[in-house]
Formats: sequence, structure tokens, C-alpha cells
Amino acid sequence: MATVDEAAEPLLHLLRSSATASDRAVYVALDGRSGAGKSTLAEYVRTALGDDGLRVAVIEGDQFYAGGSGETWDGRSAEDKVAMAMDWRRQHALLSNLRESGHASWRSFAWDAPDWDAHPPPLEADSQSLSISSTDVVLLEGAYSARPELHELLDVLVLLDPPSSVRRQQLLGREGDLYRDEWEARWSEAEDLYFGEVMAPHRFDLVID
Repeated sequence: MATVDEAAEPLLHLLRSSATASDRAVYVALDGRSGAGKSTLAEYVRTALGDDGLRVAVIEGDQFYAGGSGETWDGRSAEDKVAMAMDWRRQHALLSNLRESGHASWRSFAWDAPDWDAHPPPLEADSQSLSISSTDVVLLEGAYSARPELHELLDVLVLLDPPSSVRRQQLLGREGDLYRDEWEARWSEAEDLYFGEVMAPHRFDLVID
């Protein structure tokens, strides 16, 4: 299995070339199925490019979870899960504001909230809001981050696509067997639809497998 630095090399090469050739920030989506290692790769890229003197902002896609308990999602179709799992409208607003003004702020989904089914979905308090200013690279990482509704605001679409056995092993190590089985029953069909039809590998600029 490839190491993180081996997996990162084609992405680093692409982003170094893009960032040095542009006079504005390069906006990147790092997409992939759960357990692919997106967060790990994003942090590695931020550090490696930082060592080159490039400023990188990483936006975690999970902060835009649209809310809903497991029971709620279990009653939805794969199409609804793909369309609704992440609040892409808030992601769109953030990226748009950042492109236009060079600054944007947002609030993360409140993962510790007692009721995930609340309307509107629970978000962290204003006092815990997050913000970024324009950098050399803006990296939106997370499942569904390269969805078509965001393409007008993204310059580079990247798919991290390791073998299923690797993903499952990483999910098992991170979350435990019970969580993995529950997750697969709830979300695997939606990911099959998204990465099989909505954003098939050929639609990405770079596939890291």
C-alpha cells in the first residue's frame, strides 16, 4: 500500500504548478468515499506546501453536515442522501464569499447537539465561528466536496480512491466494527450512486488510487 507521501506526490505537483502559475488562490476539492484518508492527505498537503512557502487553508467538509439522526437518514433514498447529506449551499456561499472578498466565515455543525433532527440543523455558537482569509490554495476536503453545484467555484477536482479493503480497514481502526457496519448499511448505497454516476472518476482532474 502506498504511503501518504507517495499518494500525495501527484497532488503536490499539480498544486505547486497551479499556485505558482496563478495570481489568485487555487480552489481545490478533495473528494472520496468515507475512510479513504482525505483528512490525512489534506493535512499532509497543507504542511508540505507550507514548507514551500505556500499558504493553504483546509476546509473540513464534515463541518457542513446537514443534520439528521441515523434513523432519519435510514428512511431516505440514495438520491436524497446524495443531495442532502452535506449543506452544499453553505459551502457554495463560503467559497463565493472567499473568492469575491478574500475572507469568509462559517459555523460548523454542532456534533455535540442533543437533537440532530432539529430545524434548522444545530450549528456551533457564533463565538465558535471559523474564518479564513484568501490564501494560495483553498482545499475543501470531504465526501461530496466535488459535487456539480460547486464546480463554478472550484479550479481542481481531486478524487482519493484507494481499494475498498484499505478503506474498510481504516474505518475499522478509526470507528470500530459496529460503527463501520452501521455506516455501510446507511451510506454505501449513496456513495455508490455519487461516485458511480454523479461524479464518476473520469469527471475529476486527478484520481489518486
